[in-house]
Amino acid sequence: MESTDREITLRFMAAPTDVATLGGGVRGGRILEWVDKAAYACAAMWSGGYSVTAYVGNISFGRDIDSGDLVEVTATLIHTGRTSMHIECTVASADPRVGMYTEASRCLLVFVAVDEGKPTPVRQWRPTDPADIARSEHAVARTRVRDQITAAMADADYSAPTLAPAADTRFLAAPTDVNWGGNTHGGRVMGWIDDAAYLCGTRWCGGEAVTVYMGGVRFYRPIRIGQVVEIAARLIHTGRQTMHVSVHVYAYWPREGRDSRQLAAHSLTVLAALDPNGDADVTPTWTPTLPGDVALDAHAREMIAIRGSRRPAREHRMVEI
Repeated sequence: MESTDREITLRFMAAPTDVATLGGGVRGGRILEWVDKAAYACAAMWSGGYSVTAYVGNISFGRDIDSGDLVEVTATLIHTGRTSMHIECTVASADPRVGMYTEASRCLLVFVAVDEGKPTPVRQWRPTDPADIARSEHAVARTRVRDQITAAMADADYSAPTLAPAADTRFLAAPTDVNWGGNTHGGRVMGWIDDAAYLCGTRWCGGEAVTVYMGGVRFYRPIRIGQVVEIAARLIHTGRQTMHVSVHVYAYWPREGRDSRQLAAHSLTVLAALDPNGDADVTPTWTPTLPGDVALDAHAREMIAIRGSRRPAREHRMVEI
């Protein structure tokens, strides 16, 4: 591990337990867990206290990371708000026999400093180097895009009758999921989101699938250890090679019953269908018919327009989102 006042790099080896399937690459959810841990360490160093993940911006998974690869996750503070810290994370990997790192993923996370459950001011960072100024300005620009995404996601209605393919999971948040603030790690929640989206996507395409993009991950409230966690994944749009899956995470105390459940997190995940050789395959088309499903299909198209109508997945697998 290497660190400065505003940057930290974690180094480790990808393990067999990190891969999605036997012989496959590291799953997207595990990469998101790595990113969240590095960003949390950076936020804690800068704020000098406890911080929570508030938002994770668009992350694309550019290429495979294999079991046995050396991994570097670098988290760098690039902008501060009154109580927030904007942290850019890059994930790179290398064959240990060669030692040449190449980037696999990059994203921006927003952490909020918390004291006794309430946001607390953080010391301000004012960049002077031209490169740092540019990165800070980029973070500010991304804030405007994030607001657009947040508004679009908030306006989407999931309460109408639906015939959409879906996958639901339910379990208890375990002590192994906890951070030192007593809540579930944001990265762990993103791992659950990725698992549920994968389940929904593979059911629809009838074969293997891989996460190529996750965006608009917003955390609304903490999940405490011992709470029941419910994750609802729902297909809302298909592209030529992709499946757009909206995932909602809910939590409630067992003694209070399911009627007390509250939304804890929400995200949109895009998966690519794979053929038996591991290359991008054509996805079965889903055509919505009920008004609510038609509206959510339009919502997915709006999200595509906000972030750009084309985005590469993996370098050796170009997919049409």
